[in-house]
Amino acid sequence: MVDHHSHSHVPKTYNRAFQIGIGLNIGFVLIEVAFGLITQSLALLADAGHNLSDVLGLLLAWGASYLGQLPPNQTYTYGWRRSSILAALLNGILLLLAMGGITWEALRRLQEPTPVPGMTLIWVAGVGVVINTLTALLFFSGGKKDINIRGAFLHMAADALVSLGVVFAGIAILLTGWLWFDPAISLVIVVVIVVGTWNLLRDALGLILDRVPKHIEPLAVRTFLQELPGVAQVHDLHIWGMSTTETALTAHLVMPEGCPGDSFLTHISEELHHHFDIDHPTLQVETGDQQYPCPLEPDHIV
Repeated sequence: MVDHHSHSHVPKTYNRAFQIGIGLNIGFVLIEVAFGLITQSLALLADAGHNLSDVLGLLLAWGASYLGQLPPNQTYTYGWRRSSILAALLNGILLLLAMGGITWEALRRLQEPTPVPGMTLIWVAGVGVVINTLTALLFFSGGKKDINIRGAFLHMAADALVSLGVVFAGIAILLTGWLWFDPAISLVIVVVIVVGTWNLLRDALGLILDRVPKHIEPLAVRTFLQELPGVAQVHDLHIWGMSTTETALTAHLVMPEGCPGDSFLTHISEELHHHFDIDHPTLQVETGDQQYPCPLEPDHIV
């Protein structure tokens, strides 16, 4: 007996947040590029490059958020939910590529420091602190369960800290006259972004490879199923992310007395959703007849 009992779990839309965030950051990128070129400031250009990659990242996340809400069809039977995972992965790759370019230029500038007006750094980066903080707050509530939204939040929160670092670079240059502060801060920016991006990249790659979502303990799920009344054995248990917000499960339950009925399956689905945040369970009930053994019973067979 097979039961497809899915909880409807439509992710909250962030269309307005994406529109505001993208608009603010495009305007700030133009400001930073202009002042970075005028003042020859690598810190400003580095921050502008990162903000531009964040604009692209926000566009990717927004597009994936929209695609994930499209209904399934005969070709895409799960819909386009996994596009949010792909967007998070591409977002991370774009950021790492951008940081590689900035690192190369920063190392060159350390050998050949260029005069930079510290006061300009302070004012322009100060605007960045405000804009990036406001944008990050737009995605704060959705970052706990959706790595697509978490990617947007973390990038903007990191940008706020990075812009604050550029402010400190400007202050340091004004007080000391040490021009190497500018490329040095750029390298600090790179380190901060790479650390955050690596975590996002790792989570996205895990979801693409159907890793069990981090918030779920597989042994706890198996124990829950095995302790259900009438269940003698559980095998072929799989748990994976259908998207950055939804989790699916398949399992074979060996019940010698047979399935008690649809109410039993409904109860399991509700408990899996309540205790483990699993939205789409599919359960196959077997009686354990030795004449017809399940070929998927061994753990090493998928």
